[in-house]
Amino acid sequence: MKLAVVGGGSTYTPELIDGFARLRDTLPIEELVLVDPAADRLELVGGLARRIFAKQSHPGRIVTTSDLDAGVADADAVLLQLRVGGQAARKQDETWPLECGCIGQETTGAGGLAKALRTVPVVLDIAERVRRTNPNAWIIDFTNPVGIVTRALLQAGHKAVGLCNVAIGFQRKFARLLDVTPGEVHLDHVGLNHLTWELGVRLGGPDGENVLPKLLAEHGDAIAGDLRMPRAIVDRLGVVPSYYLRYFYAHDEVVRELGTKPSRAAEVAAMEKELLAMYGDPALDEKPALLAKRGGAFYSEAAVDLASSLLGSGGTPVQVVNTYNRGTLPFLPDDAVIEVQARVDGTGATPLAVPELDPLYAGLIANVTAYEDLALEAALRGGRDRVFKALLAHPLIGQFEYAEALTDKLIAHNREHLAWA
Repeated sequence: MKLAVVGGGSTYTPELIDGFARLRDTLPIEELVLVDPAADRLELVGGLARRIFAKQSHPGRIVTTSDLDAGVADADAVLLQLRVGGQAARKQDETWPLECGCIGQETTGAGGLAKALRTVPVVLDIAERVRRTNPNAWIIDFTNPVGIVTRALLQAGHKAVGLCNVAIGFQRKFARLLDVTPGEVHLDHVGLNHLTWELGVRLGGPDGENVLPKLLAEHGDAIAGDLRMPRAIVDRLGVVPSYYLRYFYAHDEVVRELGTKPSRAAEVAAMEKELLAMYGDPALDEKPALLAKRGGAFYSEAAVDLASSLLGSGGTPVQVVNTYNRGTLPFLPDDAVIEVQARVDGTGATPLAVPELDPLYAGLIANVTAYEDLALEAALRGGRDRVFKALLAHPLIGQFEYAEALTDKLIAHNREHLAWA
């Protein structure tokens, strides 16, 4: 089995490598290719990756290359974890929206749109090159904004599934609180990427006992603290919202916070510098503890589970993924991309039925889906008017004065990445 990781020079990659090494019986990789145009980073990450495999006696071969076509040739699956423009572009996404009093964030609001506009054309080009070498290869997208990017891939006819680590993070957290194994915890996880709610936490499977009320009663303070939301609000909702919902439920508070501290991109850039120095140490043969602060916790386990199910080598039958709606949420088009529990096998992902959604959640999902429609149109076709309409449709913006100003700022800060600009 051959896997390729596009964006393999990312500081995330040792997390992925560690999972591949530990779970090799689930996903028996013979050749793993790390593809990245940044040769200096790739050399450091590739060296550590080989040492991790060697320490854990993994028999697979790790290859590094800056040649995309060679790297993805004959791959059974290709994982996408790229960041167009790097942390410098992310820093811009997180800062210029604040000048208009709007959230500066890399996956939602104006910053999220900027990332989508930079990313979608690049990902589609990569996917076409994968299809030319192996039309049967699966594409697993971890590149944000996952929902929009996955929809672009699916609409272009690619065999693609989107992946995020939010759900597996909740699963692991709830398992610890309940003192059970993660495999015993099933989530009624519903929504869009980075816009989800845990409507239930079930033990034993999709039809198991819902212990969410018990979790909130006994551990509500800890859960609310992790979400950075008031306990009273979480109790009032009776569900567990993704921590990304804080951008919607406490927008003005978050804007004030972001204006008083360094951007997350600045923090990550400093962390990456330190991590790359560690990766260059020939004595290091395991992922360093600092990597846990970088983000992407449990990404490797989710990726192994998904890849092994798609490739028929094992995997959990039901996983949280991003895929076509296909009537699962009746108020959305069938070709909207949603993030829910799905049955995953060699044919792809089939969403499971979900509980009827309260209008409080369904309304926001429908609103953001409309924005994602317009965002994808802007990413595919370009043009100032399309960018403006997408920004005006976003519930975190929604005023023409803000949308006009943010459109100008977005184009000015991203002109080098926008062919039409």
